[in-house]
Amino acid sequence: MKLSDLRLGQKASIVDFSKSEISIKLMEMGLIPGEVIYIEKFAPFGGPISIAVAGYSLSLRLNEAEHISVEVL
Repeated sequence: MKLSDLRLGQKASIVDFSKSEISIKLMEMGLIPGEVIYIEKFAPFGGPISIAVAGYSLSLRLNEAEHISVEVL
């Protein structure tokens, strides 16, 4: 499942990244495989999503979230 497919309030564990160009950027932001994330907010009209990861909030564009494979917990 992709991170962009999760619903508000769901928890998931990061499995992998589908695009290698963006994976380094995402890992620098704390999104590493095995990390547990929590969906906090969705911006309206296809805007960014807010997730909790490693004790802080992070906003991601939907096109970035589409490249993150997760496993729902």
